[in-house]
Amino acid sequence: MTAQSSATGPRTITAGLALGGVGVLAFSMSLPATRIAVHDLNPWFVAFGRAVGAGLLAWAYLAISGGPRPTRAQWRRLVIVALGVVVGFPLFTSLALNTQTSAHGAVVVTVLPAMTAVFAVLRAGERPPLRFWVARTGGVAAVLAFLVFTGAVRGALTGSDLFLLAAVVLCGLGYAEGGALARELGGARTICWALLVSLPVTAPITALMILAAPPHAGPAAWSAFGYLTVVSMFLGFFAWYAGLARGGIATVGQVQLAQPVLTLIWSALLLGETVSATSIAIMLVVLTCVVLAQRTRGSAG
Repeated sequence: MTAQSSATGPRTITAGLALGGVGVLAFSMSLPATRIAVHDLNPWFVAFGRAVGAGLLAWAYLAISGGPRPTRAQWRRLVIVALGVVVGFPLFTSLALNTQTSAHGAVVVTVLPAMTAVFAVLRAGERPPLRFWVARTGGVAAVLAFLVFTGAVRGALTGSDLFLLAAVVLCGLGYAEGGALARELGGARTICWALLVSLPVTAPITALMILAAPPHAGPAAWSAFGYLTVVSMFLGFFAWYAGLARGGIATVGQVQLAQPVLTLIWSALLLGETVSATSIAIMLVVLTCVVLAQRTRGSAG
């Protein structure tokens, strides 16, 4: 299967890019929201509690919408999706942002489009052309330069950085596997079934966290937790997986190049960090690289 095989024409790819953009916008606030939530709440509770809450929403959605259950082969693939985006990314980012800033987390998230593209090759059989990788590399370099110039990169590699790296690798896997599976199940049903398949793990851990230390937090932390539950873990994936399925995982995945910049904007608004004038220029460079990457969406075979 090639990067273009899932798309039937320019309109389908454009729709995929638009849906992917909605997903990226939803996910761009995840790190600042996590940072706010773990300030008052246990990071394990934040990671698994939001998955339980989203799992209940998924159960309600599936009960109302109906439809067939996944096949045995699809269940196995849903476990991979759940490992990446329901358990792995939320857990490791919560642990990392317990001591790190969301701006620092944006540094590592910069490599997420590359990881998504790698797993699109390994798991979905897509074959983006060389020009695609060149454009993608240019976008990553631009975002890294932006983060360096704004002072987000400081110090040596820490345990938090390792958590963030693990989060990005698992998230790239979950994005690629979920995007491929969404071609069969649809974007909404893919994340809903992934949330349900993870409940035997997420529900007991959440219960243990509550029993060990009942959560107490202010309105800001609970609002951030609510956003992570409803948007980052649930609704955002409706658009994101649908976009990956329509436009191609590697192609639409490059819209993520804008996510670190958006994350820093949210960090400035929500956490008081400063966004310099340099950010505006770099954002234009990033968006240019995104456009160039989409123009190379033809497959090399």
